[in-house]
Amino acid sequence: MAEEQVSLFNLSEAAPPQVQFDRIPNDAGVTIVPGTYSDFEQIRTHCNACFRCELGKTRTHAVVGRGNPQALLMVIGEGPGENEDLTGIPFVGKAGQLLDKILEAVQFDTEKDVYVANIVKCRPPGNRKPAPEEMKACLGYLNEQIRMIDPKILLLAGGTAVEGLTGDKRGITKLRGQWLQWQGRWVMPFFHPAFLLRNPSRDAGSPKWLAWQDIQQVRAKYDELVVPR
Repeated sequence: MAEEQVSLFNLSEAAPPQVQFDRIPNDAGVTIVPGTYSDFEQIRTHCNACFRCELGKTRTHAVVGRGNPQALLMVIGEGPGENEDLTGIPFVGKAGQLLDKILEAVQFDTEKDVYVANIVKCRPPGNRKPAPEEMKACLGYLNEQIRMIDPKILLLAGGTAVEGLTGDKRGITKLRGQWLQWQGRWVMPFFHPAFLLRNPSRDAGSPKWLAWQDIQQVRAKYDELVVPR
């Protein structure tokens, strides 16, 4: 009976009783369940101490996110590149600059209207695609970010982002421009800005031309859904 009484006093802990909180950064077998984190600083601390996969061994900084943590639009990319790894901030290189220009072209304020993150928080060596086990190990952090931000729209930049979050492997060329539903949220698969940089043509039917159609869809859906907070 005494042991049962003592256990009752643990119910007020910040993390749910079933979460082995201190083991999360070092054991991919520990599931990051909804409600594990109470603030973004906890996620940032864990990500910067994380070795749930091999990427932790080669990172300079974990790259957690940037933007407004109350944004109604969340952009999710693949993973950090060299500039992001050095700064700890997602989408700060040429691809990130293009992303910001695309968003600003349809009147999104990138500091107030948007939160930006990636499927994995550490740079894959050589900027390769994250491996399935790496995406799986990191997904709990992203799910907690999505839960706390509670965006109405997710803009998934590139096929890896779509696959890593939803499990859909059909490829970005088949999915882009089509609204998907994921856990009650509107999802738009979108060409990754790095791909657009490699395909500079603006001719009708080109990737940049298609991306412009898609981001206008996102703007229209945003205007349809948004209730000022």
